Amino acid sequence: MPTDIAVILNDQPGELARLGEVTGESGVNIQGLAAFTGEGKGVVHVLVDDEAADRCREALESAGMGIADERPVLVVDIADRPGTLGELARQLADANVNIDLAYTVFGGVKIVIATDDLENARSALEWPADHAATTRRGPDTPSIWDQAE
Repeated sequence: MPTDIAVILNDQPGELARLGEVTGESGVNIQGLAAFTGEGKGVVHVLVDDEAADRCREALESAGMGIADERPVLVVDIADRPGTLGELARQLADANVNIDLAYTVFGGVKIVIATDDLENARSALEWPADHAATTRRGPDTPSIWDQAE
């Protein structure tokens, strides 16, 4: 199952390049990405294969980047036509699934969906239910918002 890792960076030139370099040097292929900035920080969601998640997290943390969240996500093939996002989101809403995060991937027409109810989401979309939603961030992990400038 694919894994979404939310990375916290400083909002300054070169940080996204550094993220790409660090993951590339560790042999991690980023399959999708969404990035936002605000209040001097950048939040970057990277999509990686589950088997690369530990290696990715370790490489990013070794480079001084904060990990805000890590969790399994659904990557759903959708038709390339008007209205498919609405249809997909309606299926999930009708199953009482709240979408926490959505973004597209590199290549093809797919959408990444994060929710605290993966089981219901899989069921609503007839998705294999072979993984439970988890996070790998421990309770004593230091705040990722307090990085050096």
